[in-house]
This record gives sequence, C-alpha cells and structure tokens, in this order.
Amino acid sequence: MRLPSPLLRQLEEEAAPNFVVNRGVERCLVLYPKKVWDGISAKVNKLNPYVKKNRDFIRYFYRGATELSPDASDRILLNKRLLEYAGIQKDVILFAINDRIEIWSKDHYDHLMDDEPDSFSDLAEDVMGSGAGDEPSPNDD
Repeated sequence: MRLPSPLLRQLEEEAAPNFVVNRGVERCLVLYPKKVWDGISAKVNKLNPYVKKNRDFIRYFYRGATELSPDASDRILLNKRLLEYAGIQKDVILFAINDRIEIWSKDHYDHLMDDEPDSFSDLAEDVMGSGAGDEPSPNDD
C-alpha cells in the first residue's frame, strides 16, 4: 500500500521514517509512528502482569504488532494476518487521527459511518461537555 505523501509529511517529525502497524480496537489497523508506539508501549509495559485483565490486554495489544518502514516509493507491506483481521481485500480508507493513522477496509469504514449515534448532539455533550480540554487528571497516566 502506498502512503500519501502529504500524510507522510504531516507525520514526518514523529515517524522519521519508521512505523509500527497493529490491530486497532475496532476491526481496523493502526499505523503508529515508531516514536508514538514507543510511548504507548511504555505505558502498556507498566501494567501489572499479575492481574489477569492486564495480561489479557497486553497479549492482545501486542499480537500482530509489526515494525515497518516505507520503501523508496512510500509503500508499506502489510502482513496477511493483519489484513485478514481488518477484512481488507482491496480498497482501503486511511483516517488520520491525532498522531496515528487508522487503516480501514472500505466496506467496514462505510458500515461504521452508516451506524450513526441516535443523537450526535448528546454524544458531543457527553464526550466534549464539561471538562473537555481541561488538564488531564492524575489517573490519565
């Protein structure tokens, strides 16, 4: 898959030019600049492995994680197992979100966009309402 040049320029400082691709929370893949992945991985590695829920999360989170670098034509090679997980066969949608890129099967993405909340206004209030943009709480680390 070829990564669009404008997208790479956007991530250039963070990526420099290594990435890690992994399973997303929904049925998509997430392409992390290596620097971002290292920060997330450091947080995951702080989880107490003697708690079953943590062990399950750690195993699932790292399953499929693959380091990669674009070739001279800005192409990346996604492994078959990850493509199967995301249901990617042909057309993909790249969705830049914060400091990472979600890679979706066009069909899964279209379905996700068709599944709108009953009230986007209520969702926006719940997510962005009181306290949105405030300093992170001590528990956010």
